[in-house]
Amino acid sequence: ALVCALGIVARAFAGQDIDVVEEGGIRDKWMLEEGVPIVVPVYPPAFVSRKDAVCVSVGYLLKADGTTSDYTLLKAWNSASGNDDEPADGYWMAFAGAAGDALAQWRFQPRPEVKQATPVYTVGTFVFGGAAGAPPAALRDHCRIANLTALLRDLRGASGRRVPAILAQLDLRDSGLGQR
Repeated sequence: ALVCALGIVARAFAGQDIDVVEEGGIRDKWMLEEGVPIVVPVYPPAFVSRKDAVCVSVGYLLKADGTTSDYTLLKAWNSASGNDDEPADGYWMAFAGAAGDALAQWRFQPRPEVKQATPVYTVGTFVFGGAAGAPPAALRDHCRIANLTALLRDLRGASGRRVPAILAQLDLRDSGLGQR
C-alpha cells in the first residue's frame, strides 16, 4: 500500500474521534461554499514530458470551519508502470502535492439543516493526463478506494511504517459514520 504524508501536521481535536466518510459521502452534511469553485490540480511541470496518465487518491480532513488539511496520498496508479511503482524520483510527491495544493483551495459550508458542523476525514481522487480516448472514469477506477475506513485501519496498524498523525484521531470502528 502506498502512503505518503505531505508533511502537514495534524492539529489535536481535544480527544474528539473524527468520523471517516467515503469519497462523495460528505454531501449529506456539507456543500461547496457559495462562490468558491472546485480547483483542479495542475499536472506537475517536472513530469509533463512523460505524458503519463496518473491518478491519485488523497485523504484529507474537512474541518468544522469548512477548510481542508492533513493531505495524505493513500493510493496511486500510473500508465508508465501500470501500478503504483514510482517511475521517477519525486514522482508521487509531485502528483500528491498538486492534489494537495488544489484541495487546500476548496472551501465548504455546512448544509442549512446542519446545526453543528463537525470535522470529517474523507478522500478525493484526481486524474492527470490520460491516453487519447481513455475516459477519466476508467483512470479513476485504478485509484478507487472501496472501503476507506478499512484502508486507514490497515495503515494505522502497519508496523515499521511512518503513518500520518491524523490517523490516531480517526474513528475507524465499523460502526463509524463512514459505514452507516
